[in-house]
Amino acid sequence: MYRILVVEDDFGIATAIAEQTKLWALDTRCVENFMDVMADFAEYDPHLVLLDISLPFFNGYHWCSEMRKVSKVPIIFISSASDNMNIVMAINMGADDFIAKPFDQSVLMAKIQAMLRRSYDFAGSLPLLEHRGALLSTGDNTLSYHEQVIELTKNEYRILLALMENKGKVVSREKLMERLWETDSFVDENTLTVNVNRLRKKLDAAGLTDFITTKFGVGYFVG
Repeated sequence: MYRILVVEDDFGIATAIAEQTKLWALDTRCVENFMDVMADFAEYDPHLVLLDISLPFFNGYHWCSEMRKVSKVPIIFISSASDNMNIVMAINMGADDFIAKPFDQSVLMAKIQAMLRRSYDFAGSLPLLEHRGALLSTGDNTLSYHEQVIELTKNEYRILLALMENKGKVVSREKLMERLWETDSFVDENTLTVNVNRLRKKLDAAGLTDFITTKFGVGYFVG
């Protein structure tokens, strides 16, 4: 399991990041002692660091510099101070990327996955999303369950990805259609319904009955 160190003093943001990364089978630790961030860094030995600029005692630039003295670990700055000067300074201090707050969790996860692939050659071993024993592979658009491999269309994969990223929460039909629009093809209400029904039939045939639940008038969730 790959380790993510979150250096963020906003407890709400840090907790939300930790919950999201755990959905992708990434181990995560949030720093609590901002006087000595390097103690956590040395003990945890992370594969990637998410680092805010504005922190108690010493700012993120200081800790980035300290980390770069002993490690080449990928560092992504996350900050609302996203003007060009701060972005340039972060990169010059040794950061690998910069994400402006507020950010979408899906964008953050895409950045993390891309950074991990580039840094550790994740080819063929991309993170998996798991629910009820089913494993969704982000590498080849397939779902595995009890030694079965369920082939998914691009739209079916995007629907299931959105639902499993937010398991336990209802994902609105509007949000799902937005995700499908990322395929560069317009999707209307009827097309979404057809895709969800086709996906359900595949899941039922594999033994995953009632995997997708409808919240009438709102959207869907995995249960």
